Amino acid sequence: MRIAARLALLPCLAFACTTSDSGERTGGDVGSARPTNVLLLLADDLGWMDVGFNYPEAFYDTPNLDRLAGGGMRFTQAYAACPVCSPTRVSLMSGCYPARLDTTDYFGAPQPEAILASAETGQGHGRFRELPLLPAPYVDRLPLEEVTLPEVLQDAGYATFFAGKWHMGGEGFGPLENGFDVNVAGHHRGGPYGRGRYFHPFDMPNLESEPGDHLPARLAEEAVAFLRSNKDRPWFTMLSFYSVHTPLMGRPDLVLRYEQKRERLGLEDVFEKEGERRVRVVQSHAVYAAMVAAMDEAVGVVLDALDELGLAEETLVVFYSDNGGLSTSEGHPTSNLPLRAGKGWLYEGGIREPCVFRWPGHIRAGSVCDVPISSIDVAPTVLAALGREPSPDAFRDGVSLLPLLVESGSLEREALYWHYPHWGNQGGTPGGAVRAGDWKWIEFFTEDRPGELYHLGRDPGESTDLARENPEIALRMRRDLGRWRREMGASMPTLNPHAPAR
Repeated sequence: MRIAARLALLPCLAFACTTSDSGERTGGDVGSARPTNVLLLLADDLGWMDVGFNYPEAFYDTPNLDRLAGGGMRFTQAYAACPVCSPTRVSLMSGCYPARLDTTDYFGAPQPEAILASAETGQGHGRFRELPLLPAPYVDRLPLEEVTLPEVLQDAGYATFFAGKWHMGGEGFGPLENGFDVNVAGHHRGGPYGRGRYFHPFDMPNLESEPGDHLPARLAEEAVAFLRSNKDRPWFTMLSFYSVHTPLMGRPDLVLRYEQKRERLGLEDVFEKEGERRVRVVQSHAVYAAMVAAMDEAVGVVLDALDELGLAEETLVVFYSDNGGLSTSEGHPTSNLPLRAGKGWLYEGGIREPCVFRWPGHIRAGSVCDVPISSIDVAPTVLAALGREPSPDAFRDGVSLLPLLVESGSLEREALYWHYPHWGNQGGTPGGAVRAGDWKWIEFFTEDRPGELYHLGRDPGESTDLARENPEIALRMRRDLGRWRREMGASMPTLNPHAPAR
């Protein structure tokens, strides 16, 4: 599909929540007698345009996620708190901006002191040694002193279960130390890097496998087993897929299906340029499509189990992704167009996410909301839905979305913020961003690149920089972003003493 036609698929930014004609709210009160169960489904590297409920003409098929969206409210402008995974995951658990906790890069990225040491020895971190800025230091774990969503629910008597990708800290900072009773497959690694990768053997904690086992299906199987054994008590289940993170590996039958679909549609790989990187502009990667499909099948298995166990009406389901689709690196498997760039970038393709909330009897089926929200809002929303008031020093940055989900109201929030003081593996540079209304300001921390201003209502693809035409708006937003960074105590990059003179 041509880019212009795909731009037309994006909603007009009216900042409202609407419902379908057939959607009905069937009653029930927040904080009802039987505690509500919570199912948090988290995808890895899944782009905004990778799902049918956002892009019906996607190359990938997502019938189960589409079914989930049809039964609840989908947010057209949901954001990850960071364009890479670990910081966003921490924001989901803590309700805090990554800048506040200094958890601003993926855990395992090189720290500035390691880059400096490598410059002295000439070994390791070669691509960083001559860059003009050293990345900011960052905290490589979910701080134990932060109150987390599962901790609050565990204290309230919920059975808590985690399966899949953790990547929020290593030994001593895993799921069991952060409020989960059970951990399956969660550890320090950011991808499925065991011997079989996505297939047996997985080499992951507490996850047995046999020849022929496929990781997304096994994680769903473990989640369903937990639901069955805890169906008579309230529970919080987090199914955190490794999919669709690299390595790019698909189930053979699904890969064949999408190779045939690609041939039938006459699709070819097409690339353009984003900065110095190639960026995919056509969805046509059969292996990636197979990975999306397998994850969607796993979601369907869990949703079917809720129906079978009679738990669907008593369960709040949230679906999110941790950053934008991978389009500029590591195989360039997907296209986020009309959104610009992808994972690792502060453009919309790197931070806008597919998102659904389903809560039968409370959230109207088939509803759509265009109000910008963030991953920092998930934990406060879940707690508000359950009638839980956390302490004032917890979940400090997110807000409850209940006014949008169940009250047809609005949010009292002026802006959303991002802070990424690092060099992304995918080509992004150190910077920050703020979105207020339709306006978005992106600030780059390198001296040779001015900030950029976009009006997302007229230009969701961020193709026309309006900073020169609107200097007062640009200045106001730049100052607001600086004020927010000071409030957060955000760590900043520093000059690299080993960078060559320019």
